[in-house]
Amino acid sequence: MSPSAGPAAAAALADRPTHLVHPALKRWHWDDPEVVSAVAGGFAGAATAVFVCPLDVLKTRMQVTPAGPERRGIGASLTRIFAEEGARGLYRGLSPTLTALLPNWAVYFTVYDRLKTGMQKRADEGGGSGAPPAALHCAAAAGAGVATLAVTNPLWVVKTRLQTQHLATVGALGPAAHARAPYAGTADALLRIARTEGLAGLYAGLLPSLVGVAHVTVQFPLYERMKASLAAQEGVPVDRLSATALVAASAASKAVASSITYPHEVVRSHMHVEGSGSPAALAATCRRLVDAGGVRAFYRGCGTNLLRTTPAAALTFTSFELIARQLRAAGARQRAREAEQGGG
Repeated sequence: MSPSAGPAAAAALADRPTHLVHPALKRWHWDDPEVVSAVAGGFAGAATAVFVCPLDVLKTRMQVTPAGPERRGIGASLTRIFAEEGARGLYRGLSPTLTALLPNWAVYFTVYDRLKTGMQKRADEGGGSGAPPAALHCAAAAGAGVATLAVTNPLWVVKTRLQTQHLATVGALGPAAHARAPYAGTADALLRIARTEGLAGLYAGLLPSLVGVAHVTVQFPLYERMKASLAAQEGVPVDRLSATALVAASAASKAVASSITYPHEVVRSHMHVEGSGSPAALAATCRRLVDAGGVRAFYRGCGTNLLRTTPAAALTFTSFELIARQLRAAGARQRAREAEQGGG
């Protein structure tokens, strides 16, 4: 999916005479913050998911495997997956990932932007004596993260199970995983989990995911601060930063956040496969990981994760910013046409 598809379509519609646009579509504009966040976030997230899927498959398998793939090295492990399972093996879980990412980034960027703007407005109205910008960004990122998890957690459970269901070692994660017949696809997995495990299965791993919200409270404020710093160095407004600067800010902020909060991903993957979500299950999973490999067990696949997330973040955030700029430009043209027709 091309990241340029979103702004190209937006520009084409914005350039149409407004009398040819359905009346319902005149109620919003391409530069409305919610539209920009949803469209740009959805397209950017989808493009990134396709690009890094093989590394995501490998990372997830490393997380739930006591040993093996990690010791063979990233290149050798990817080659082995391809040799044994073909290209399909490298892209297992892509369908639920794409299905989840569209609402994931759309909800995330939309809620984040709305919370950040709203809290900043209230701080300004209070005479500027409220929380500092970094605190506002942290609060907005946390709120957006929780909102996103409520929508997408079932699809992340499906993604993890599809990526790991062919592993011979998956049975070590519990009798339920061992007895589970392979899923035929995303829809089959969702239906079977809902029917046999209920909400507990669909929301397995939610607790470590909520802990993982700390990830975005590190990443987003750092990203915003780096953008401001780079904009000052370039002598341009933040919304005019070069693509190179956007890549640097997004990649660096993601690498730092991922390194700090990585253990929750390992615990979450185990709980996704197990179908567990209670506090007791969380504690049991952590104890089992400690018994299996100590602290190192919580960092299985971390190298692969950094290799995956750093360029992924750069692609996602840079695509988001560039698509958003095109949508705002399309919205400005749309409003100008409406003003001309209204004045004429």
